[in-house]
Amino acid sequence: MSETQQHVGWTSRWTFIMAATGSAVGLGNIWKFPYIAGENGGGAFVLVYLLCIALVGLPVLITEILLGRAGRSNPVDAMIKHARASDVSKAWGLVGVMGIIAGLMVMSFYSVVAGWVLDYIFESADGAFVGKDAAAIGQYFETTLLDNHILQLSWHSVFTLLTMAVIAAGVNRGLGNAVRILMPMLFVLLLVLLGYSYQHGDFMAGVHFLFDVDFSKLSGESVLIAMGHAFFTLSIGLGSIMVYGSYMPDNASIPRTAVTVAFLDTLIALVAGLAIFPLVFAHGIEPGAGPGLMFVSLPIAFGAMPGGAVFGAMFFVLVAIAAWSSAISLVEPAVAWICENTKVPRPAAAALIGAVVWTGGAACIFVDGVFDKMDFIASNILLPLGGLAMAIFATWVMKRKIAKTQLKELSYNQFNLWYAVTRVFTPIGVIVVFLNAIGVFSWIL
Repeated sequence: MSETQQHVGWTSRWTFIMAATGSAVGLGNIWKFPYIAGENGGGAFVLVYLLCIALVGLPVLITEILLGRAGRSNPVDAMIKHARASDVSKAWGLVGVMGIIAGLMVMSFYSVVAGWVLDYIFESADGAFVGKDAAAIGQYFETTLLDNHILQLSWHSVFTLLTMAVIAAGVNRGLGNAVRILMPMLFVLLLVLLGYSYQHGDFMAGVHFLFDVDFSKLSGESVLIAMGHAFFTLSIGLGSIMVYGSYMPDNASIPRTAVTVAFLDTLIALVAGLAIFPLVFAHGIEPGAGPGLMFVSLPIAFGAMPGGAVFGAMFFVLVAIAAWSSAISLVEPAVAWICENTKVPRPAAAALIGAVVWTGGAACIFVDGVFDKMDFIASNILLPLGGLAMAIFATWVMKRKIAKTQLKELSYNQFNLWYAVTRVFTPIGVIVVFLNAIGVFSWIL
């Protein structure tokens, strides 16, 4: 049987780590985490964030990996297999369906933003931002790029093709080779940019912004922000990690692997902050979050520095790699489901799913409000509900021996600790994330 028609596996534990880290590391790591850390107490926020990772993010990450490896199939069929083995309703397969839908929705608008990044690679390399002020660069972003739907559609199409080409090549020849190349490249580029920032930016200002412990800036809202980001940054609740876990070797330790992925995800976010904010502070630019930082503030900083055209382009290449590795994981669950339940070969399945997400992205570009609605539904509803359902199923519904078999390297006390945290604290945390995301707390207050 060919790779396109059977469920295969990664060639090594390290490949899974690179793939899962690639899934977790995305656009949010580059600008969002450093910014929210600095604005909410620096080192104090980082400490709270790590606690949230331990109580909310990591338990669900471990859960999703074990569900995938034990099921050895796509998220829908894996959940159905576990439901049958536990003598409960096959309706639990809807958790996998929900994850697949969420992944395709996220990919639809994510590829549009990634298209902006691709455009900025070439504009930066061409020196388009050298010597330009905020007004000129802001006008380029708002008018030349965002108001030009055909240009956006072109870059969105390129990014979708790049993603689906990797998926079409197969688990090891496509996904495996891609992450083994892309992730080390991301690490190297990040370190080069860190060195550039150290030489040409206000490095200590960036260090203070990120790491000064200021508990006075911590608030209830800060904790909610930390909890929400701890959940979303690891790409849990989408089924991406579950399908990646299904390719994981049997002899690999799930807990150690999950901790490594969480560590690398956090490390990359912090190093990205140290590479970005010294450049921003060196030019007296306010470190704003979102598109304003990435597409306006940073081009100003690079454009005013020696070699800024080269290093600016390098920065956007780094962001594009992060986006690409995440995008691959968003569509793999859907392609895996088609390949494992039909006779459609992987390249054709990739083309079909590519057409779906391309159409969704085109709607985001041409129809007002679609972008924001897709983002809200997928990020604020489907993801947390998916993560909550997985945690509840694994510890309240599924037979305990399935989890024990997959986490056999844990001691009796370690397993019970994971089980208790995932059974009690994690669902509470995810519910809080969900309620905060849909605005319940702000409505009450």
